[in-house]
Amino acid sequence: MNSVLLKNVKKVYPLGKTEVHALKGINLEVREGEFFVLAGPSGSGKSTLLNIIGCLDSPTEGEVWLENTPVRNYSQSKLNRTRLNHLGFIFQSFNLISVLNVFENIELPMLIRKDIKAKERRLRIENIIEKVGLTRQVNQKPFELSGGQQQRVAIARALVTKPKIVLADEPTANLDSQTGIEIIDLMHRLNTQESTTFIFSTHDPKVISKASRVLYMKDGLGKENPE
Repeated sequence: MNSVLLKNVKKVYPLGKTEVHALKGINLEVREGEFFVLAGPSGSGKSTLLNIIGCLDSPTEGEVWLENTPVRNYSQSKLNRTRLNHLGFIFQSFNLISVLNVFENIELPMLIRKDIKAKERRLRIENIIEKVGLTRQVNQKPFELSGGQQQRVAIARALVTKPKIVLADEPTANLDSQTGIEIIDLMHRLNTQESTTFIFSTHDPKVISKASRVLYMKDGLGKENPE
């Protein structure tokens, strides 16, 4: 079963009197449970593609399918539900809420959903906090954590709703080399344990080396076997 299917996806942004062709016809299938990487330098189109897969942006042309359903058929309310219930997002800037502690930051997406009872929320949070190795930091605020610990909170927050697909935009960009390796190993382990589909955008060789498959991006085009 495929998690993501893209058919001739193009994205054009107006820039004054000109146009920027960010994506120039991407065809891609990501299967359920893959650890998939969109690799390439800045400006290659990988973040644009990740945003389209995550329903944060829409293509100018082409089709996006999630879980064997075309996204163009989704109503706005279904798009919102899909982002909330089926997709998890990990950003390079972490995007944690500064006034909330570790437990509360991880709990936030479940509070927004409103369909998970308090006992279930607590069990899920305690379980994922243990998996990402933050049991001792549970009451700390983001400013009391290292960069690697903040990224672990972001990973836990993305996974606590049990999404089918997790999208990570340059997850090691703001981390030192050793911490980056630990974070990627953690996500790879969670991918194996939970069978969650992970899709990364990155130019980090450490992330690329762990991938089940890689789409190499350049100038809005993508190839699995670069020349």
